[in-house]
Amino acid sequence: MTAKTLYERLGGYDAIAAVCNDLLPRLQADPQLGRFWLHRGDDGISREKQLLVDFLCSSAGGPMYYTGRDMKITHKGMKISESDWSAFIGHLNATLDAFQVPQAECDDVLAFVQSTKSDMVEA
Repeated sequence: MTAKTLYERLGGYDAIAAVCNDLLPRLQADPQLGRFWLHRGDDGISREKQLLVDFLCSSAGGPMYYTGRDMKITHKGMKISESDWSAFIGHLNATLDAFQVPQAECDDVLAFVQSTKSDMVEA
């Protein structure tokens, strides 16, 4: 018997896309984090959201192919701080709670996200 991938355990593409659709507005509305989306066109934000969905699906073991840049290149120069990271994690936890994601899957998602921290946090 083969263990299910995190992608399958989370509910696949539609579930991951729904989480992104909930998380991104939280981040954009945050007084501290909203600066990352200021003066950005809707088309660019939509493209980045799709890249995020593809990245998460691919990283979780799904069939998506991520065509974007790596996290270090993507986030270089954004001056993401420890405080920004903590705020992001708070919103991620709130989104996972809103979708009632089981604890084992939450732990796996958070472990994966934490593994990307050193590529994103600069200051």
